[in-house]
Amino acid sequence: MNRFRRRKAVAVGTLTDAAVIERSLRDPESFALIFDRHASHIHRYLARRLGAGTADDMVAETFLAAFRRRERYDVARPDARPWLYGIATNIVSQHRREEEREYRLRQAYVPATSEVSHADRVATVVTAQSLRQMLLGALAELSTGDRDALLLIAWEQLTYDEAAAALGIPVGTVRSRLHRARRLLRDALGGDSTITIEEAMSNG
Repeated sequence: MNRFRRRKAVAVGTLTDAAVIERSLRDPESFALIFDRHASHIHRYLARRLGAGTADDMVAETFLAAFRRRERYDVARPDARPWLYGIATNIVSQHRREEEREYRLRQAYVPATSEVSHADRVATVVTAQSLRQMLLGALAELSTGDRDALLLIAWEQLTYDEAAAALGIPVGTVRSRLHRARRLLRDALGGDSTITIEEAMSNG
């Protein structure tokens, strides 16, 4: 019996996300594989947006909502991650004030530096902190839609098509939102064109 279960687990593990979700309609326990595959990515995304203290509960809420909506999943899409990001983003939108407060708190936080740090290291840290603070302040000022598109692409490395699927909007709308968000953030950085927004946000 145990050998059979192991063989079954291996077989399910080779399936695409779409196939696992389809299977979960008759075998609900198999949906746990979707959690195993993607929970860490969704947790990172939610922690960046709402803070680590809130992320655990929001991950659970995301996957519970996904489980309840799995009958409506588009099985033509083999990778479920954009779909999960979409659900997580909807949950973030319900906590928009908390998200903006999180950015303000991070903006105000200045980590201590060692007194024995060399001058060039101190300069580097100060510059990085200044850049980060400007970015966080600008993120808090973006519209919800522009911020969603920017963060899915800059932080989570989704393609335009995947971001469109996650947000339930046309690809052209993703492009226009991203263009507007990048312009606003670049203005917040003083118009510096030597660094991309994605690079500036890589440690957000």
